[in-house]
Amino acid sequence: MKEETKNNKIIWADPSALGLFGLGMVTLVASSQKLGLTDGLSFVIPWAVFLGAFAQLYASIVDGKLGNTFGMTAFGAYAFFWFGVASSWLIKLGVFGTTLASDADPRQLGFAFLGYLIFTVMMTIGAMETNKVLFSIFFLIDLLFIGLFLNSFGVMPEITHNLAAVSELAIAILSFYGAGASVLNKHFGKEFIPVGKPFGIFKTAEPVGISEPKLNI
Repeated sequence: MKEETKNNKIIWADPSALGLFGLGMVTLVASSQKLGLTDGLSFVIPWAVFLGAFAQLYASIVDGKLGNTFGMTAFGAYAFFWFGVASSWLIKLGVFGTTLASDADPRQLGFAFLGYLIFTVMMTIGAMETNKVLFSIFFLIDLLFIGLFLNSFGVMPEITHNLAAVSELAIAILSFYGAGASVLNKHFGKEFIPVGKPFGIFKTAEPVGISEPKLNI
């Protein structure tokens, strides 16, 4: 007797809204500290870990299951960024001991910011063929990392600090907008919140095993 095989298809919802909401929340809280509206890092850390890191990591995993290489890479990379930043703050605050805190060199963070700047420039190019809201978010992240990188090495500290602070707040605002667009456009089945068409500069192809760059907002 021939045994029947059943294939059950698992359907995953698009995680872009959750990932962008996580990005929006952590940058909103973190920018308030940079802008001098709030003090200290203690209450920034939970949002960095749970919204900046875990929310974007979940979005990355789901995008991977959906075959979205661009979304998986973007959300995953920035999730681990916030894990790293939160850990650095904990070291700075002496949570792991005074010896570790006294050995911290902010220039090492500067090199990490430089690495993420290089990565974000590449992602910004990809975002040009997604939509203008997403491109704007990545462009602002470029400015954020320029400010963080230069500030870590003491280059025009006041100007670069303000660049990072203002860019981070703008990232938060646009990320909330993108999250809302991702949810409501899908919910209503139309472009309820406009996100802008791709620039159309680069032709995107669909080679085998490579998905087009996108975050579905």
